[in-house]
Amino acid sequence: MPVNKPLVLLMTADAVGGVWTYAVELMRALSPLGVQTALAIMGPAPTPAQRAEIRGLRNVELFESAYKLEWMDDAWEDVARAGEWLLDLESRIRPDVVHLNGYVHAALAWHAPTLVAGHSCVLSWWAAVKGVPAPPLWDRYRCLVAHGLWAADLLVTPTAAMLQCLEAQYGLPQNRRVIPNGRDASIFWPAKKQGYVFSAGRFWDEAKNLETLRIAAEELPWPVYVAGDSCCENGPLPRVSNLHLLGRLSTDDLAQWLAPASIYALPARYEPFGLSVLEAALAGCALVLGDIPSLREVWGGAALYVPPDDHKSLADALRTLIRDVQLRTEMASRSRRRAQNFTPRRMARSYLVAYRLLLNWRDLSLES
Repeated sequence: MPVNKPLVLLMTADAVGGVWTYAVELMRALSPLGVQTALAIMGPAPTPAQRAEIRGLRNVELFESAYKLEWMDDAWEDVARAGEWLLDLESRIRPDVVHLNGYVHAALAWHAPTLVAGHSCVLSWWAAVKGVPAPPLWDRYRCLVAHGLWAADLLVTPTAAMLQCLEAQYGLPQNRRVIPNGRDASIFWPAKKQGYVFSAGRFWDEAKNLETLRIAAEELPWPVYVAGDSCCENGPLPRVSNLHLLGRLSTDDLAQWLAPASIYALPARYEPFGLSVLEAALAGCALVLGDIPSLREVWGGAALYVPPDDHKSLADALRTLIRDVQLRTEMASRSRRRAQNFTPRRMARSYLVAYRLLLNWRDLSLES
């Protein structure tokens, strides 16, 4: 394609969780690089705040559907209909590259080259959280995800650890690379720190493992505040006097809570990258994290690590930081310095290289 011609993407996404944040950050950072994006949404409808984010992006046109996502219950009829919808969008938009934030649709008969971004998957989630392979109920998912992965022209993951998870479950084609996620540092900032521990996540999500934090909170001298859905399958959570559930927070409200927080705790069992950890680090929080390969990869020596299911080790690590102001200040400084490496600009430039690489491969294939 001509050097000065804008590159056009067809990107899929959903409004459920971290994929939305990732997509918005990427599309915003791609705008000054001359990339136009047709964003095809499946699953639950975007919230008013999410719609406002898209309206603020001049380089993005939103296309909405309500088709179930591939990891949802009884989704396969919807997944097939979504595939027809996506191919129709491609025929109308004529994108240069198709960027899929899911797996199954990579096996469609696309005209443009395809990039699949692997943010998580049910089988690796099950292995990490349950400690056993996913049951036969997920065999169709396994087959169709593997088909999509092997059909994609390029696979991108946010960490090498996530790449290894996918390889263990499905095997992988030759063309893959790691591009870390990024977050806008202007949204999250440090303020004068106060005496509380913060966390974010859905209590019902066993991967986030907030139940371990709830138990550890009973042994802490500081209060613990948790943002996110607090519903549990087994009914209301047992009351802990110094655990405070904040419910869902807007991005602005989350930033207001993180800015004065001294410590961010996430004893995750499964976290392919961890955008919430990045947000906390940008806000200058000392980090206490589950000791899993992906979080070690991203944060190195800028965090304290604990076995995810050991609430006593978690409480000990948190008490150590609460007592030791010098250590807490040093760990907060380390986390913020490291967080500043994960910028949307760096992420977008790496993706642009990947898109150009796909186009070069296509051109070489057409010439041969």
